[in-house]
Amino acid sequence: MPYLTLTDDVAELYLGTEGMELDETNPENRFSPDWMDTVSGLIDEAGAAGRPLIVTATGKFFTNGLDTDYIFSGASLPPYLDAVHALYAKLLTVAVPTVAAVQGHAFGAGAMLALCADHRIMRSDRGFWSLPEAALNMPFPRGMAALIRTRVPDATATEAMLTSRRYGGADAVTAGIVEEAVESERLLDRAREVARERAPLAGENLGTIKRGLRQALLADLAAKTPDSLL
Repeated sequence: MPYLTLTDDVAELYLGTEGMELDETNPENRFSPDWMDTVSGLIDEAGAAGRPLIVTATGKFFTNGLDTDYIFSGASLPPYLDAVHALYAKLLTVAVPTVAAVQGHAFGAGAMLALCADHRIMRSDRGFWSLPEAALNMPFPRGMAALIRTRVPDATATEAMLTSRRYGGADAVTAGIVEEAVESERLLDRAREVARERAPLAGENLGTIKRGLRQALLADLAAKTPDSLL
């Protein structure tokens, strides 16, 4: 399960299991309900500690998004998607600076999770950011579509959503998906540098600014997913 490490000046949330490169029960860091509950609680913990938050992962995947095993088990999909949207809203509005350090593949709902961070850094040598929904014959719920539309340039949103293109680090920078791409051995160090630079901004005022900045997006994320979408 995801875990949080706290230093004197930074919180680091790992989308994986402590002490394990790959957790056999969830090797792709997919969004199971328990996994989302854990991540949400850890975001709250970082916010309460007042430390800038780095979101990264262990293993090959940053996160591969929706938990298809859970979905195909017969779970009701609209409440599940609403929970995903709530997690996005939590990361978007936490009252500390946030940095996504994307160390591996970020696909689908996992790619969108990275978009929720204030600043995004991707490793330059390996890993893709992609929205495969069109290739998988899946729609984008209102909240997810609004998140993509808000957080990347329109031309990139159009290409990514309609073609399921896979973006490597350099391409992701050019497309405006991430701000930086660095070598894998520099990824966490660079994320820590950005987090520490922004640390003095942490506090409730930052949360207020984030909520105001993302007001329309937050309304879309809070809208219930209709059964008719599916």
